[in-house]
Amino acid sequence: MRSMKHFRNLLLSVFVLSLFTSVVWAQVDVENKGRKTKEEINKIYKDWKSKDVKYIITPEEKDAFDQLTTNEERENFIENFWRRRDPNPDTEENEYREEYYERIAYANEMFTSGKPGWMTDRGRIYITWGKPDSVESRPMGGAYDRPAWEGGGTTTTYPFEIWFYRYLEGVGSGIEIEFVDPSGTGEYRIARNANEKDALLFVPGAGLTTAESLGLAQKSDRIAGINQRNYFREQDSPFRRIEIENQLRRPPQVRYADLQASLDDSPVIDNNPLEFDLRVDFFRQSESSVITTITLQADNSELAFEERGGIPTARMNIFGRITAVTDKRAGIFEDSVIAQSTAENLATTQKQSSVYQTQRALAPGHYKVQVIVRDVVTGNKGIRSLGFTVPNYNNDQLMTSTLVLASRLRSTTDTDIGGRFVIGNAKVIPNLTGTYRRGEEVGIYLQVYNSKINETTLRPDVDVEYELSKGGKVVLSQKEDWSGLSDSGRRLTLARLLPTSGMALGEYQIKIKIKDKVGTEVRLLEPKATFKIVE
Repeated sequence: MRSMKHFRNLLLSVFVLSLFTSVVWAQVDVENKGRKTKEEINKIYKDWKSKDVKYIITPEEKDAFDQLTTNEERENFIENFWRRRDPNPDTEENEYREEYYERIAYANEMFTSGKPGWMTDRGRIYITWGKPDSVESRPMGGAYDRPAWEGGGTTTTYPFEIWFYRYLEGVGSGIEIEFVDPSGTGEYRIARNANEKDALLFVPGAGLTTAESLGLAQKSDRIAGINQRNYFREQDSPFRRIEIENQLRRPPQVRYADLQASLDDSPVIDNNPLEFDLRVDFFRQSESSVITTITLQADNSELAFEERGGIPTARMNIFGRITAVTDKRAGIFEDSVIAQSTAENLATTQKQSSVYQTQRALAPGHYKVQVIVRDVVTGNKGIRSLGFTVPNYNNDQLMTSTLVLASRLRSTTDTDIGGRFVIGNAKVIPNLTGTYRRGEEVGIYLQVYNSKINETTLRPDVDVEYELSKGGKVVLSQKEDWSGLSDSGRRLTLARLLPTSGMALGEYQIKIKIKDKVGTEVRLLEPKATFKIVE
């Protein structure tokens, strides 16, 4: 009975997904009386492996699936297959599976060209890796001014597209994928070099590069692929192009499984754990929602650098889980942080830190965050757990966000939109250790909420004073005027850089005195933080 129930659920899932995604991997011909049910069942499972999850199933999973002998085992395997990829297992929905089938539907709708969209190169990349961060599309081809890294000069191209991904796990950072449609049929294929889109490549004397037009290179060499060693970008070398193409054909790593298992099994992990700092900050979003930033920072000296494409590179994988006081999961995050350096500056880079931050909109209440990090090269891991309380920002009470000491603080630009470390109109990279070298600027960031409005000026009327002390003695006191504050309704933002070049070494305390002057009731807040100046 249990097996038949699973079988009915499996059939229902197949038909429902087919209706919603327009992907019909298997159709049961109910009018064909001669077909055996067992054959239909086996075809469904076979198509699931060879079509549904063709691009994301790992070789190990494929081998394991082939060893199964009963339908119940296959059903359990499929269920666990999706569960391992579920970013939020505590919810009924599996966001990864839903997004995956949406990608298939999109690929079939947008990339079909003589064969189903999911079978094309663009469809495969989109289904496997998701939406690119940006796309340069030239659907008509035509006149094209080559950039310097393609040799310069002017030519005519076939239709082509360039997809850009900021980072792909297991592939690398700054990944460009070029697709070319030389036949004009709409079927774009991955190009192994920039010349594949050149419609004048085999036309003598036409579409020359800058070097060819100056007589410094031969077009025949470019056609033959010889004497092409001087690449402006490492990613354009033939070997790197082939390497990227091969990596793109591999199934994405199951990013959650191993780190999550380490987080679940035991807090005791390594004899040589990876040390890092963890911090949580709060910024009001609405009456019922608070932007909660979770930041971790590891010294680069904790990470191992290895040569990658001639560049010393270290990478740290991160998995985190946010849990409410009721043990209900409030979110999962996972990512990688990459540190790179030149060989000459490696010693300096190792003295610096790598910082990662994620933001979540949470309701007021009590939570816990657990984070595990792993050095990709050495396998060393570190685990931290931190309880925190998301504040309830009452509409009538003068309150502030967390006071953040930043290593870098500046106004945002267009390129910062959607990026990390953006709070309001500022880019704020926290300094979790609170340690600054003399000469570095100490960034101070704070938001003030619910200041009352002056009826005369129709603006908040607030006094702000910065007080810096060392050893209990005030060494600096400076008032902030209104012109230095940015406001959004009843929110004020303090964002200041404190120079340290003339300050003595040692530990300091910064206190911000905030006094709301409107009305008869005096409202005063004094958030504070400590930092240290070293040589």
